[in-house]
Amino acid sequence: MTMKRALTIAGSDCSGGAGIQADLKTFTAFQVFGMSAVTAVVAENTVGVQAVFDIPVEIVLQQIRSCVEDIGTDAVKIGMLSSPEIVLAVAGAVRDLSLPNVVLDPVMVAKSGDPLLSEAARETVRERLMPLARIVTPNRFEAEVLTGRPIRDLAGMKAAAETLRQSGCEWVVVKGGHLPGGGEAVDVAFDGRTHHELRAPFFETPHTHGTGCTFSSAIAAGLARGREPLDAIQHAKEFITEAIRTASPLGHGHGPTNHFVGVTSRW
Repeated sequence: MTMKRALTIAGSDCSGGAGIQADLKTFTAFQVFGMSAVTAVVAENTVGVQAVFDIPVEIVLQQIRSCVEDIGTDAVKIGMLSSPEIVLAVAGAVRDLSLPNVVLDPVMVAKSGDPLLSEAARETVRERLMPLARIVTPNRFEAEVLTGRPIRDLAGMKAAAETLRQSGCEWVVVKGGHLPGGGEAVDVAFDGRTHHELRAPFFETPHTHGTGCTFSSAIAAGLARGREPLDAIQHAKEFITEAIRTASPLGHGHGPTNHFVGVTSRW
């Protein structure tokens, strides 16, 4: 059996709960060979972000080329891109290298509330990178920023998904885990025709650091293994739900999810 491959282009999280560390753990849980192109070195933990160092653009590009030109990849997950220059460079690499199955997680703010994407870079993500993505996975707050409209309910999520789909991407998944009320975590996946509601139990827990990174990299791993988009999204939803439910109490703030759930189950 040929080993499937996935590349994450994102920032690092030295505490291991988010960023490329979470992505690589998730790829492994899905038995996909993981590679990484680091866009920023982030000193952070469960209570906040202490420092961010952007990697020079030419080094980001060389990492991508080094992976793709030698090993190749079946899917790409894109996470934290803190500057407009890095966004433009990554968009160019996706286009020039014909990178397949791109899953874009438009990371803007850390779980602690610390900003991870400059305002100038947000517009560049919307105009230059989203049209190249197969699946885009903003959470409620990111979707609000990208659309310029508040999201207060399921109808607002669906409207945001429709607006973001107009960017040119194939699928939009608006994550509604942050919506108040109810006992469910509801996401909306939209392909331009149908709104698919993805429902799972909502767990009242502080251990949700890196959920967006983990969810999007699980989708990318599913695509790498040949799943169709909706199937990959649904399996990723199941995976992140179990990862949250079984999380260990690590750290003094927003602790990480349990990426090992995939190693010990059917994933």
